Amino acid sequence: MERVRDVSELPKAHLHLHFTGSMRHTTLLELADKYGVRLPEALTSGEPPKLRATDERGWFRFQRLYDAARSCLREPEDIQRLVREAAEEDIKDGSGWLEIQVDPTSYAPRLGGLIAALEVILDAVDSAVRDTGLGMRVLVAANRMKHPLDARTLARLAVRYADRGIVGFGLSNDERRGMARDFDRAFAIAREGGLMSAPHGGELTGPASVRDCLDDLHASRIGHGVRAAEDPRLLKRLADRGVTCEVCPASNVALGVYEKHADVPLRTLFEAGVPMALGADDPLLFGSRLAAQYEIARRHHAFTDPELAELARQSVRASAAPEDVRAKLLSGIDDWLTS
Repeated sequence: MERVRDVSELPKAHLHLHFTGSMRHTTLLELADKYGVRLPEALTSGEPPKLRATDERGWFRFQRLYDAARSCLREPEDIQRLVREAAEEDIKDGSGWLEIQVDPTSYAPRLGGLIAALEVILDAVDSAVRDTGLGMRVLVAANRMKHPLDARTLARLAVRYADRGIVGFGLSNDERRGMARDFDRAFAIAREGGLMSAPHGGELTGPASVRDCLDDLHASRIGHGVRAAEDPRLLKRLADRGVTCEVCPASNVALGVYEKHADVPLRTLFEAGVPMALGADDPLLFGSRLAAQYEIARRHHAFTDPELAELARQSVRASAAPEDVRAKLLSGIDDWLTS
């Protein structure tokens, strides 16, 4: 029988990790204590909260927990700590490249405004790169629940700071609200400024939301995208164009998109030739980080080590990592396979 290799030693890129959601649970408790924040019980128990986001109330509850956690990030040093710890956790899981996703608007009130907040975040990323050696960049994400004009402001800001480590522009929050096409201008600004288009789609709503991301926002990566599995023609389109789906298996089950791990259509996407980058989404709320997503692929979908290596390669190819970083990671993946 073939020896099972350790997936935490498999070099990979992490392309779907939200800012507050990357926090360690212990850090959340310490910061809440520091600022006298009374956290909801679901965040203090140490067990991942029971979530169901497939209905409006469930999504609202998920957002409420996320907002409660974010309210504990108040000072530049809290941001520094969060980013450094996210990098440390990623390194433990074999990641050599991380693209962390953030809506700086959410942090602006406490950090002195939108520009100040973005600069604090980018400084924290620079420090984490220096301290840990992990390659790291930022994806600025607009909020679907807010006015499209806010998204344009964010897109202009993201482009202005592209030389400081911003590589892409996203769109997150409840995809049942706010049509993709309402945000087409913001995404055009981002793309014209050289940023990658990576909106969320095909998670809480079906294949149509993935098509909208392709048609209206010219996505080169889709956050989640798993519901594309329900439409063979759409799968072919994603495969032909090489559009990568950032698939987050633990998150899909935690939020009730699928009943159990075996239902997440990893095999369907993989066998249709759709590139995937496995991601942890919000480890704070879903209880598992990057390597665990590869374990899910192995345990629940019978991915072999060569197939897991191919998933890791797909994550690296879809990243904004410079050529030398990619080459190093890809050669590390080959080494893992021959070990």
